[in-house]
Amino acid sequence: MQPLIRAASLRGFGALVSELGGEADRLLERFGIAPDVLESDDGLLSITAHDRMLDAAADELSCPDFGLRLAERQDLTILGPVARAIRSSETAVEALEYAAQFLFVHSPVLTIGVDNDPWHRRGVIALTYRKQLSESPYSPQAVELGLGLFYRVAVQLLGSGTGLRSVEVPHGPLSPVDRYLDFFGADVKFDRPVAALCVDRRILDSSFASADEEIRRAAIDHLTGAYSDPTLSLAGRVRRIVAEQLPGPVPSIAEVAAELALHPRTLQRHLVVVGTTYEQIVDDLRGDRAHRFITTTPMSFTQIADLVGFQEQSTLSHAVRRWFGVSPRELRRRTRASHQ
Repeated sequence: MQPLIRAASLRGFGALVSELGGEADRLLERFGIAPDVLESDDGLLSITAHDRMLDAAADELSCPDFGLRLAERQDLTILGPVARAIRSSETAVEALEYAAQFLFVHSPVLTIGVDNDPWHRRGVIALTYRKQLSESPYSPQAVELGLGLFYRVAVQLLGSGTGLRSVEVPHGPLSPVDRYLDFFGADVKFDRPVAALCVDRRILDSSFASADEEIRRAAIDHLTGAYSDPTLSLAGRVRRIVAEQLPGPVPSIAEVAAELALHPRTLQRHLVVVGTTYEQIVDDLRGDRAHRFITTTPMSFTQIADLVGFQEQSTLSHAVRRWFGVSPRELRRRTRASHQ
């Protein structure tokens, strides 16, 4: 079972694509996303398909700031029930704690946190935004959407007093640097280790005018009772165990079952109940890893085959055609051409 993201993350996607002269339904279909999933914010779709579609839309519509433009159409409410807990918090630090605790409701592979300022400035901290790359490949446009939304939520809750000192972007500029400066209104640093908003520490003590203890308690009770972190589920644990072995030989279901103190048949039955199999989990992970290695590294296909657990390059070639409809060479060529 691939990691998911709520359909709310694509709020405004159709309108933006149309304004740029594209057809949203064709993009959705190409990446295996049913158009009707967008009819409800609570619909779920593969985050890998979601992210690849954002990158493809940016390339094909000649819109390098696609992620930032989509962020401009969104606000705190895309987080659904998590938004109620955040908005009703007493302070920014409390809101941040709830966001970090329950962001898995939006997507289990996205996390936010607080780190030290990477530039060692006194009184400055880094509010980080991460995607677990062992679960789904890196996407520049998705990172810019996430960072852009993170900033817009801060403005929505704190007004102009966000205390933003600088922005950390893990890739090079996709758009002219002035576009980033206009969006964030602060210095933007590229090719950084972690995506982050670097802010004055004092903003964590900021009080929210929207604070409401009764609403907050109700929101937390709902989140705690209605949702469980899928990374803690059996399928999530299996995926994590297999992901930790790649690159390298893929463990057998017997080896994974032993680590989970289960009989292999019992493990397989539990996975079938939640709509997947051990073989499907392994295949999904291999596909995600292969796509990342092919499109973001110069490694040979023989090396990539080994890194995703295939003994032969020919096996990788057949799998890539099944996953993406083209050969590994063509997949790499198309990706490079779209970034020129």
